[in-house]
Amino acid sequence: MIIPCIDLMDGKVVQLVQGREKALEGGSPEEMLAKFAAFPEIQVIDLDAAIGRGANDSIVEFLASRAKCRVGGGVRTVERAQKLEQQGASRIIVGTSAFAYNGINALFLRELCEAVGREKLVIALDSKGGKVVVKGWRESLQFTAEEVIRQLEPYCGGFLCTYVDKEGMMQGTDLDWFRRLREATSHEITAAGGITTLDDIAELTRLGINAALGMAIYTGRLDLSELAKLNG
Repeated sequence: MIIPCIDLMDGKVVQLVQGREKALEGGSPEEMLAKFAAFPEIQVIDLDAAIGRGANDSIVEFLASRAKCRVGGGVRTVERAQKLEQQGASRIIVGTSAFAYNGINALFLRELCEAVGREKLVIALDSKGGKVVVKGWRESLQFTAEEVIRQLEPYCGGFLCTYVDKEGMMQGTDLDWFRRLREATSHEITAAGGITTLDDIAELTRLGINAALGMAIYTGRLDLSELAKLNG
């Protein structure tokens, strides 16, 4: 499955390079919904909530009420997860708070599962320089995604795995990393980070991995109508 991405910052749809530098702004939320109407699911990340400087709740609610959206950004409490669910999120993405410095945060993940249901949860496993990164990809932990992915299986219905080294750079992704992740878990995997070509998508599809696309579609590098046909 191909999943287009809507990232929100300062009330606008944006695309960042490596989670830091704003590269471009997209259209209005209404325009993006129209553009992505042919896709069964959209990924929405509230970047302001993720870095702890406010939230774009009204836009999230608008999007989630009109399309099937998996939503993440700032899920550090059970209350935040429940709020996203109330706003209409079909699935909830949790990143930083899924981890402790030396491993997984099992206590918090259990609480989330009890509150919103395991199958609704998607755990973000983001990798930079070979290590899991958190806090807006600004802090590295002392383990790899491959080392913890199986431990996380009881607490989610799937994983969002971003290869941060290539995210937003339009240089292709690391398919070997995704192959290793696929071997490590039978859970749903959604790949992100540098996916630029139809060949990337074809290989991910062969592996049974979803592709979350941002920069490649916002810049027109990949054609939305062609992608929609692949999804069909």
